[in-house]
Amino acid sequence: MKTAAQKSPLTQAGKWTRRGFILSAGAGMTAACSGGTKNRARDRIDNNVASAVRDMKILHPFTVDLANNAAGMLVMPKIRKAGFGLGGSYGEGSLLIGGAPVDYYNLIAASFGFQAGAQQFSSVLFFMDSNHLREFRERDGWTLGADLEFTLLDNAAGAAGIDNNTYPDAVYAIVFNQGGLMVGASLEGAKYSRIVR
Repeated sequence: MKTAAQKSPLTQAGKWTRRGFILSAGAGMTAACSGGTKNRARDRIDNNVASAVRDMKILHPFTVDLANNAAGMLVMPKIRKAGFGLGGSYGEGSLLIGGAPVDYYNLIAASFGFQAGAQQFSSVLFFMDSNHLREFRERDGWTLGADLEFTLLDNAAGAAGIDNNTYPDAVYAIVFNQGGLMVGASLEGAKYSRIVR
């Protein structure tokens, strides 16, 4: 009577054959590659988002309360902008609800006019009520300033314009971690679209 190991085409007398090992290893690698690429992309974005949120709270302490009271935050940890006359920006990030990523988005923007150089910066959109957050999630391809009104904050405006009792606007935006040769960073006209990661 044959044992289970002897009946398997991948083994012979309870030992792996070369053909069986190659077939099994190939199937395992295919499975790892198909899920692994997406997992690596998500992990990279998640790590960058967590780092950007930490930086934001250190650089702009007023955002701690803002984040605690927001229905959701769209965090773009690394937006890269480059141009000479005609410019473009691109970044990937995630929408956090309750501090956890629920969707992944990209940001694409084109700009015209006098500009030269390259720049990298981070941005966060704070959705202060669930209605605006729901509208944002239900419609793909929001353009900031056209489809979605927002209030851009800097440290002075943040300290003076909002407190932990009053959030007069539905969506706030902050830009930070700016570096590079360009002067200033703008989110006006940026288009946000959901992506699969």
